[in-house]
Amino acid sequence: MFSTFPDEDSSMSTIDEKRVYGDSEGAVNAYVGSSMGLVHVKLSDSAVGEFSLCQRSETRDVAAGPSLIAVATDEDVLVADPTDPESFAETGFGPAVAASYHGKTLLAVGPDGRVARCVGGSGRDAEGWETLADTLEADVQAMDGDLLGTGRGVYRVHDGGLDHAGLSDVRDISAAGVPLAATESGLYKLGNGWMEIRPGSTEIVAADPASEPGHLERAHAVSDGVVYEYVAGDDEAGEWARDEEWATASGSDDSGGPATSSDTIVGFGYGDTVYAVSSDGTVFAADDTGWRPHVLGVTGVTGIAIPPVEADGDV
Repeated sequence: MFSTFPDEDSSMSTIDEKRVYGDSEGAVNAYVGSSMGLVHVKLSDSAVGEFSLCQRSETRDVAAGPSLIAVATDEDVLVADPTDPESFAETGFGPAVAASYHGKTLLAVGPDGRVARCVGGSGRDAEGWETLADTLEADVQAMDGDLLGTGRGVYRVHDGGLDHAGLSDVRDISAAGVPLAATESGLYKLGNGWMEIRPGSTEIVAADPASEPGHLERAHAVSDGVVYEYVAGDDEAGEWARDEEWATASGSDDSGGPATSSDTIVGFGYGDTVYAVSSDGTVFAADDTGWRPHVLGVTGVTGIAIPPVEADGDV
């Protein structure tokens, strides 16, 4: 998926102990979900600082809100303060396959298709869960903000329930700025209905949470093994450019396949630069030369979440 990189030191194949690479002062906190648990990673530009396993339950999904992080596990949805990532507390939801924050409100989906939002908002002081749908008769592939991506299309949380919002065979979803959907048939954005950005099977999509409503600042997608990116420009008046130009990301594998058979990208995060994470536990950080890889030593990675600086809105 990315061009071939130098091999990492084979001694860095475990995460039983904390690791430090360079100076982590002023670092961005990122959280990587995996089959081994949740990894707390400090990132600074394209460098990885300290990283450690902060929660040991298998992580099905990870979400970042304005003041909390949440993980969906086989036992419960757990929440913690990003400044103290080992302070996870139960919310009482039960087994979960997906979680997201819409503003300050925590949403979750169970393996039985139950969709609910946390009463009390963020989950820090959970008072219970309000069920929005008892059984969603579609496998949830992804959840972001108030959007759910499923095999039967996009669903949106609306007025205390769920509304079907179109499309089908959705693999991934992004809610920031302009809603984006990665589907079996192509990459779509929501405007006057769903409009195709580019054709072709698309697996992953993400947008910078700092994007203003109705506009994209930065966004990335993975289609047929190639990473595509969108970066907003300014018009002569200094306003957001209205055109949506997506291009192959620098350092992507132009052959259309991954650099190795194990580095399937499963998520993107946004901070000082753009970060991607692969299923085999490698964090890629974008720099002027392409993408720098850093092996975390975990497997079965499900995604990456970086707490936003600001978040507005509620369900």
